[in-house]
Amino acid sequence: MEAPAAARKAETELTVTSPEQMRDLGRRLAALVRAGDLVMLSGELGAGKTTLTRGLGEGLGVRGAVTSPTFVIARVHPSLGEGPPLVHVDAYRLGGGLDEMEDLDLDVSLPESVIVVEWGEGKVEELAEERLQVRIHRAVGDTTDEVRQVTVTGLGERWASADLDALVG
Repeated sequence: MEAPAAARKAETELTVTSPEQMRDLGRRLAALVRAGDLVMLSGELGAGKTTLTRGLGEGLGVRGAVTSPTFVIARVHPSLGEGPPLVHVDAYRLGGGLDEMEDLDLDVSLPESVIVVEWGEGKVEELAEERLQVRIHRAVGDTTDEVRQVTVTGLGERWASADLDALVG
């Protein structure tokens, strides 16, 4: 008997040693995502979530500088070409779950956009059963270490057969 769609997943792990490599990872990710995809980013402050999203925006060919939307919560970057727009959300300041996120109308934007949510764990999973989760781990404390361990997990049928190993540069 086959596993339910939500139980299917693909996963890859990689090491990133500089902000430039994190940005390149975002560009490679752009080749895998499409309209309707939800990408959840997690990691400590300064781990590289926004840097990865900046690379994703470059790879998707969207308008506007991709910067942290911490104070505006969400920023829409329209496509400069035929690709989907990028909706970049920072849920760090949002304490509640999906109820608090509903004001952003992400469920309306999802079908035609790629939505990236920083700090979305426990808040936006209900938006899409099939989603990509990117966890970025870095050394914490007083360190200048640029090394990051990145785990990319695709959940659901959409990602079960995706070539996530293509993200390894």
